[in-house]
Amino acid sequence: MSLPEIPTCTSLDEVRSNIDRIDRQIVACLAERGGYVKQAAKFKKSTDDVRAPQRVEQVIGKVVALAGELGANAAVTEQVYRAMIAGFINAELAEHASLRGATAQP
Repeated sequence: MSLPEIPTCTSLDEVRSNIDRIDRQIVACLAERGGYVKQAAKFKKSTDDVRAPQRVEQVIGKVVALAGELGANAAVTEQVYRAMIAGFINAELAEHASLRGATAQP
């Protein structure tokens, strides 16, 4: 599997239009991922289960390998995923606390 061929753009506006199109797809995927993260909170017993550092590293390993397969920049992929996961962990901690009637602890 590799990155799809990227058509050559003839203007900066065309580049930006394509980036905007991709950003819309990324945000839609983030919304979908967030829905699953919210559901995950109800299955976890503790905030340690939410933080799950071993799971974080498992996901990072998978996406870095996937980046290699698809021709994406592995370092950028890792940075983006670490930031995204940190944000989702904070959201999941808040959801977890809400389900248990407590205050989230970052």
